[in-house]
Amino acid sequence: MSHAEVMHCARHTFCIVTMRIVKRLYLFILKSFLPLFAMTFFIVLFIVLMQFLWKYIDDLVGKGLSFSVLGELFFYAAVTLVPMALPLAILLASLMTFGNLGERSELTAIKASGISLLHVMKPLIILVMAIAVGAFFFQNDILPKAQVKMWTLLFSMKQKSPEVEIPEGSFYDQIPGYNLYVKSKNRETGVLYDAMIYDISRGGDNSTILLADSARLAFTKDSKYLYLHLFTGEQFENLREQRSLDRNVPFRRESFVDKEVLIPFDANFNRLDEGGMRKQYVGKNMEELRQTIDSISVRVDSIGAGYASDLKRTSFSGVMRSNYFSDMESADSIAAAKALDPVKPMQLDSLLAALSPAQKGDLYKQARQLTSNRAAELEFRALTMSDEKRSIRRHEIELIKKFTLSVACIIFFFIGAPLGAIIRKGGLGTPLVISVLLFLFYYIIDNTGYKMARDGRIEVWVGMWLSTSVLLPLGIFVTYKAMNDSSVFNKDLYISLISRWLGLREKRHVPMKEVIINEVSKRREESMLVRLYGEARIWLRRNGGMMSYFEYWKRGYALKDIERIGALVDETVNYLHDSRDLKVNSKLEQFPVIKPLWIYHPTSRRWLRLTLEILFPVGGLIYLLSIPYCKRLVKEFEAVEKTALEEIRIVNKC
Repeated sequence: MSHAEVMHCARHTFCIVTMRIVKRLYLFILKSFLPLFAMTFFIVLFIVLMQFLWKYIDDLVGKGLSFSVLGELFFYAAVTLVPMALPLAILLASLMTFGNLGERSELTAIKASGISLLHVMKPLIILVMAIAVGAFFFQNDILPKAQVKMWTLLFSMKQKSPEVEIPEGSFYDQIPGYNLYVKSKNRETGVLYDAMIYDISRGGDNSTILLADSARLAFTKDSKYLYLHLFTGEQFENLREQRSLDRNVPFRRESFVDKEVLIPFDANFNRLDEGGMRKQYVGKNMEELRQTIDSISVRVDSIGAGYASDLKRTSFSGVMRSNYFSDMESADSIAAAKALDPVKPMQLDSLLAALSPAQKGDLYKQARQLTSNRAAELEFRALTMSDEKRSIRRHEIELIKKFTLSVACIIFFFIGAPLGAIIRKGGLGTPLVISVLLFLFYYIIDNTGYKMARDGRIEVWVGMWLSTSVLLPLGIFVTYKAMNDSSVFNKDLYISLISRWLGLREKRHVPMKEVIINEVSKRREESMLVRLYGEARIWLRRNGGMMSYFEYWKRGYALKDIERIGALVDETVNYLHDSRDLKVNSKLEQFPVIKPLWIYHPTSRRWLRLTLEILFPVGGLIYLLSIPYCKRLVKEFEAVEKTALEEIRIVNKC
């Protein structure tokens, strides 16, 4: 075989081996991600389902609902809550997956073999894209049906009558039109003692009162009536309704030994029709939402055009405008307007002066009444239009929600996976805390945007995409940092950056060296200190005093001189750090760290300096802000001068 054939075979073998390694890597990543994703998804879904149960617990307890009905409600509620659980599960699972890989140094080994982080994420990117596509079809096809069934079932449960559990020693008012009081009861036999029943179903003024020594309570077979069997008691009943002027109300008193009473009380569970809920925005897919939005928009436009036409044609307070007929669109009206004589403007003041005081009062009263009626009519029309526009916004919100879930899943993956690669912490500890904080941040922004869009404060698309627009830059930033192995959680880096932006003072730290390799020359040591002392003294003579406003904008502090002297201070400190004299080393930390901040000399362009100097509000504000920084700079140079002089004296004594 020739050399070229050998090389070709070698390359082919290498490609085959590489492909097998990459396939095994992809399978390894998928096997690591899928169990975590399934676990976190069901855990998060269970948590949000418990939140749903806590929210509606008062509507479910005490209704005597069967386990099958409750199970059906929880199933549809779980399906409805998938859009809330899915993004958080993807975030937590991706963060845990790459956190585990980083903690076990597997991610480092993969990168060392020449495989980039984006290449490692490739199978999960494809998987998350498939989940996002499935989430879109879920939102469009499955979720509306589940929401219809869940809300219909929940409203049916709310309307179901509660179980009759009469307490001892207090009134029970859960039966419509009746109040029951029982002094005591036998829980084994179900007998009620010293029972008192107030029948107010026909009104409080025409009530019936029943007293019994004992009673039994049961339901009829169809569960539509409550059956009361009373023993040894009396009944008091009004014979006619009491009027406001009647002082004496006749009533009938009856004593009985055995009496039976039927009270209407439907204890059955009756499902409501799903048709009404299907017409709401929660029960429609994309096509139905678009059709509804178009139809409501056309109706709103027609109603608005009708209102506008009515405003043009309507006369106020019985006074017809001179251009009344010109606003009308019919040809007959225009012809009638041309046939009339020109209407001359009327002098209302002279007409009012001719009326008597009584006539003026009647006229003003009539005008107020007409104005009030007109205002009420316009307010009603405004409320009608507001309801229609609110309905349009709710349908538009539901339409955009079909897409936001898919985009949120993708963004949360590109936040979780790179973040896990950066923090390199697996398990449920750190990833869970970070995921919950990020999701709470997302949920607050998303809920804020939703409410503002629902109330019409901002555009619907702005409110619904607000959370996505906030998290998208975070995902891009974290992915970029992870691919370049940049430090994101380096506290010192951020402190240094903030200090540099704000111009905060940095303290010099010079630890004592245990081993000194480079010996210090006494002549160079002294020359460097003398030079530093001279530079600081010259600078103070030129800039030691407080600059006025015009001096500040004319010359300021030369940044090049500050940078040069600051570098000289650092060079001197680094050189003297190798000195064996402890007194010399002990003084080094007294040298300040001098930085050339922009506020010492805001701009070097003459036209910009003149502009800011003339614009006193802007220039004056910058000048006032610069005063404490300039004072601190002068003190730093004074400290350099003083410390350099002390070091020179120490060196000369040695």
